[in-house]
Amino acid sequence: MGSGHDHAHAHGPADHNRAFAIGIALNVGFVVIEAVYGILAGSLALLADAGHNLSDVLGLALAWGASVLTTRHPSPRRTYGLRRSSILAALLNAVTLLVAVGAIAWEAVIRLQDPGPVAGGTIVWVAAVGVLVNSVSAYLFVKGQADLNVRGAFLHLASDAAVSLGTVFAGAAILLTGWAWLDPVVSLVIGVVIVVGTWGLLVDSLNLALDAVPEGIDPEVVKAYLQSLRGVGEVHDLHIWAMSTTETALTAHLVIPGGFPGDAFLAATCRQLHDRFGIEYATLQLETGDPAHPCCLAPDTQV
Repeated sequence: MGSGHDHAHAHGPADHNRAFAIGIALNVGFVVIEAVYGILAGSLALLADAGHNLSDVLGLALAWGASVLTTRHPSPRRTYGLRRSSILAALLNAVTLLVAVGAIAWEAVIRLQDPGPVAGGTIVWVAAVGVLVNSVSAYLFVKGQADLNVRGAFLHLASDAAVSLGTVFAGAAILLTGWAWLDPVVSLVIGVVIVVGTWGLLVDSLNLALDAVPEGIDPEVVKAYLQSLRGVGEVHDLHIWAMSTTETALTAHLVIPGGFPGDAFLAATCRQLHDRFGIEYATLQLETGDPAHPCCLAPDTQV
């Protein structure tokens, strides 16, 4: 019985330190501006967007911290290092955004019952600044979206730009019509946009946290490949999961009646698993299928 490991390929997320630093700095400055003028203008839409942008700043900080932690070396206690922190950061980011949406929606419903005066002109120019800030920040994360954290940062910032653009139109409409109720309505629309943009991130990060097979990998296709290898009679106890938002691991038992085929077989198989399926860490246990010593993990229902 033997095992194969493939660690020949470079690991770790792409270096987005500069993008995270610039994105956080731009958004912190804009949050302060938006919150101050939201209070001065009596605009719930601006305050709601400021709260959303603040949650994005926290999300960017979490993602940045997680991207740093994933590069930490393994230890005797944490044998895979801290790679999984990137998945937890993405999940916490999504949950935080959804909680913020609940607060925005609650305040918007209350404001709809008694709309107050709103300074439409202030809303227009502050939101216009938001369009610029969020567009520039989102552009920094266009590349590297294979990483769930980077994709989350890009989607949030891009949706922020769209929301700010909508707020510009809402402010213009208030100036033209004087309808103060448009402000809380826009807040509700902002909430819907946030939920739509965040839901996919929540589902993906939750699936990875629960060791689901990462999107883009079909376990049946992987199993068929392993079964097609010369000398392999059976494949069982196959597991595929995410070690981080950018790295995938696999373990499997291969029944080879002819016995251990050599290190070249293991090296070639691990290399193909990486090149064809993007699986970075592959561990293969080899068995001969001796009926006197059956594998207790052979049934597919056994974990």
